[in-house]
Amino acid sequence: MTVAKIIANRDHTIVSCTPQDSVLLAAKLLTDKRIGALPVMDGDGIAGIFSERDLLYCVARDGADVLNRPVGEVMTSPAITIDQDTSVLKALSLMTRRRIRHLPVMDGSRMAGFVSIGDLVKHRMEIIEAEAQQMRDYITTA
Repeated sequence: MTVAKIIANRDHTIVSCTPQDSVLLAAKLLTDKRIGALPVMDGDGIAGIFSERDLLYCVARDGADVLNRPVGEVMTSPAITIDQDTSVLKALSLMTRRRIRHLPVMDGSRMAGFVSIGDLVKHRMEIIEAEAQQMRDYITTA
């Protein structure tokens, strides 16, 4: 199963910010949308990721004044990305190894989606539950 299947079944609106946006604006987007990270877009390309972790680290390091600085100064860059044909298990493995929770999904140089570790785990759990139900059905009809 590839990541393309996961992103195909959702709204294609991706909440993002630009490197010039203020940290405060990005923090408000995270809060308002109840999400953990934003892709930072520079035109059609992805410049980096701004996450709750980035926000916490920059505020702890530089204080509240950092809220007026541009996201481009505090984001995680370069962004680690995957292609649409990446398997769910490979994406989960990458996230675990790199200790990240969000991945931009690329279609060439264009971002086609944005997935969280929660999205991937939910998908895996649905597959596991379906397989378990099939096994129960098989046992009860045998």
